[in-house]
Amino acid sequence: MNKHFLPLIIIFLVIVGCGKEQDPYLISSKSIGLLTDSTQVKDLKEIYKNDSLVFRTNDNEFIGNRNDIEIFDNTGKPLLVLTPNKILDSTATIETIKILDSRYKATKGLNTLSTFADIEKNYKISSIQNTLKNIVVFVNEIDAFITIDKKELPAELQFDMSAKIEAVQIPDNAKIKYFMIGW
Repeated sequence: MNKHFLPLIIIFLVIVGCGKEQDPYLISSKSIGLLTDSTQVKDLKEIYKNDSLVFRTNDNEFIGNRNDIEIFDNTGKPLLVLTPNKILDSTATIETIKILDSRYKATKGLNTLSTFADIEKNYKISSIQNTLKNIVVFVNEIDAFITIDKKELPAELQFDMSAKIEAVQIPDNAKIKYFMIGW
């Protein structure tokens, strides 16, 4: 009887032994390092146990109720800003993540230091929205929305909120202002 279990045990040990450690800076669909789309606020202290968490609560009815969670590494460098889907609820999951540190990279290398050319070369752009001071580039493949300051655009597009901005109108060297993931 034990002869039948030996191969199963060996296979199990090989699978467990070959398991890779999760890259704490990898952005993929539904995860950023150890943070996933189902991570609850109460789990953050364990996930970021070597880092600092700052829980900010803003109860101003004019700008909306938010309780962002800022994460800093052990040297004080800002890493991420997390926005839970419910305020003041430890079982809430994370709704949006603002990526501040360039060590966080998508599987195709996209990070906060990337340019518009990097986005266009590696991803299918889902849409581009024109706002007052920025344009927002949506990449559904990684649930990302990337903000680019309109100062990076040609002069004729910088002040026209009604203009439909196409990818060909955005300079390749346009820098990312904000890199966010929304689940």
